Parts: sequence; C-alpha cells; structure tokens
Amino acid sequence: MPTLLFGILLFQAPNTLGVDVFSASVRGSLLILIFIGTFAVPSLLIYYLFRSGYVQSLYLNTLADRRLPYFLTAIVYTVVTAFFGFRMETISQLAPEIAILLGSVTVSILLVGIISLYWQISAHGVGIGGVVGAIAGMVAQSGTVELVPSLAIVIALAGLVLSARLHLNAHTTAQTTAGLLLGLLVSLTAVLWLV
Repeated sequence: MPTLLFGILLFQAPNTLGVDVFSASVRGSLLILIFIGTFAVPSLLIYYLFRSGYVQSLYLNTLADRRLPYFLTAIVYTVVTAFFGFRMETISQLAPEIAILLGSVTVSILLVGIISLYWQISAHGVGIGGVVGAIAGMVAQSGTVELVPSLAIVIALAGLVLSARLHLNAHTTAQTTAGLLLGLLVSLTAVLWLV
C-alpha cells in the first residue's frame, strides 16, 4: 500500500510532496526505495519467519502468527522512515512530507501489532484506509484537484479489498471496518496536522 500511495503522489501530484523539482527518474528511484523498504524487505522477513517455523502460515491467519511479523515490520518501517527523514538530507529538507507519511504508516503497523495481541484487526483494511486517508488529506489540505480521480479509485479499491476479505472469511465486518477506520484516522490526522 505505501508503494501505491507514493506512486500516486510522486507522479500525479509531486508538488504535494515538494518533489516536483526532481525528474521523473529521481522520483522513480525514490519509489523503488520505498518499495524495497516497505514491501520487499518485510515480505522476505515474513518468508524467513515462515521457513524457520516462527509462523505457521504465510497468510498470518492466527493471532500468534501475526504478532512477531507485525512488530518486526514496524521496526523495518521505522528504519525506512528514519532514512527518509534524517539520512537523506536533500529529501528530508525538500520533502519532509515523505517521512511524515512513512511515519504514519509505521504508526499504523505498530498499532496493528499491538491490537493483534488481543484481536485480529484487518491489516488490509488498515493499509487501504491509510491510502484513502492520506490522499483525502492531501486534497483537503492543498486543494490538489489532480488527486480527486485517484481518490475516487482508491475508495472503490477499498470497497473491493474489504469485500474480498469478507468473502474469503478472513475477517468479520467489525475487523475490516476497524481496520479501515484505523488506517484512515492515522493517515488523515498525520496529513492534516503535520503536512
């Protein structure tokens, strides 16, 4: 989901992140770094945990399987956020919004890990809710009309994702709704308060 979010923002409305001064290839490189840090590394980590027997299923169906992967993913996301916020000086000075959005994703993943100690909230719902909230916040904050079609598409995608989770009996309506609301609230708050 972070790759989807940043793909939309970096290429449809780069001015919202302050990266409109960069060429498309530089923005593409940023997106690749985000993809590696927020998808590739966590996916490999979860696969390693599965192969090592720490989790029983790659689907993370049980609360016991979800805890360690989500906390380790939150650590990876924290490192990625710190990298964009403090180690890449040019990016952190020109586009602090990237680190803010990555930080909101990190908070969301950490909250999923904490909630998963007791209840199986929909991480898919949190992810797509975060994308909707971030884009809606950018539209509300900056009045960026070029993001409105993307917002409509991700809202429709949210409906499809949540419907699929319900259809697969992976979650209850309460779990998917709570996930969507959590992701929406965290990202919308981050954008409206910090961006």
